[in-house]
Amino acid sequence: MIDILYFAWVRERIGLPKERVETSAATVAELVEELKAREDRYAAAFADLSALRVAVDQELADFDAPLAGVREIAFFPPMTGG
Repeated sequence: MIDILYFAWVRERIGLPKERVETSAATVAELVEELKAREDRYAAAFADLSALRVAVDQELADFDAPLAGVREIAFFPPMTGG
């Protein structure tokens, strides 16, 4: 099981702050594809991956990051400076 956290507009589109999922995905990108296939709200949230960042166990990662042994994934928009 992997905990998935959603932040900012990703949370708004999906309607959940977090959830726990069972997945057979080997990478973050495969997990995203599984989520997109669930419902339209997931497809909308993950429609443009260039507008998203991902953290794997609280470290920034790429969408090709492996999921083996991972406990937590977080999806959020890019941070803006200021």
